[in-house]
Amino acid sequence: MRIVSGTLRGRRLNPPMNLPVRPTTDFAKESLFNILRNKIDFEECSALDLFCGTGNISFEFVSRGIKSITSVDINPKCIAFINQTKEKFKVDNLYALRSDVFVYLGRSKMQYDVVFADPPYDMDKFDLVADLVLKSFLKPGGLFILEHSKEHSYTDNPYFVEQRHYGKVNFTFFRNEQKEEDQQ
Repeated sequence: MRIVSGTLRGRRLNPPMNLPVRPTTDFAKESLFNILRNKIDFEECSALDLFCGTGNISFEFVSRGIKSITSVDINPKCIAFINQTKEKFKVDNLYALRSDVFVYLGRSKMQYDVVFADPPYDMDKFDLVADLVLKSFLKPGGLFILEHSKEHSYTDNPYFVEQRHYGKVNFTFFRNEQKEEDQQ
C-alpha cells in the first residue's frame, strides 16, 4: 500500500502480515480522494476513520492536510501499527484509539466534518453503522462515506447523496444537510 497524494505521497505502509484487515485498494482509494477533493476543504476539516485497520485511509487524509483525524479500531495490533507509522512519518494530528466502534459511537460526544467507515463486509451489525453515524456524529453539512460490498444499498436513506463502484469496492456518500440551528 502506498499513499497516493499529498505531503506523504509515495510513502509505503508495510503492515505486518497477521493483521485481520482488508485494506482499501490503491485504485479505489485514489478515486475516493479525487472525489473528496471537490467536496471538502481538507485543511478546515476534522475526520473520523472507523474500522481503520492499517490506517490506510487515515494517512491519506493526513497527507492531504486534514486538521485532525481520529482513527478507531478494536485490534491492538492495528493501533500499534498506526502509532508506529505515525511516529515514523512524524505525524501529530492523527489520534489512534483502540475501541470497539460501537462502544466508541455509544460514548463519544464528538462531531466531525467527515466520517469514513469500512466495516467488515460480513459483520452482523453492518447497517447500524450508517444509522449511528448519521444520527449523532456529523457536523451540519458533514460528509459520511461508507465502504461496502454490492449487497448493500442505501439509496432510500434520506441522507444519501451518491454511490460509486470501483471493482468490488462500493462507496456510498451521505451528507448531513441540517443547519446548526436545526440540530439544537
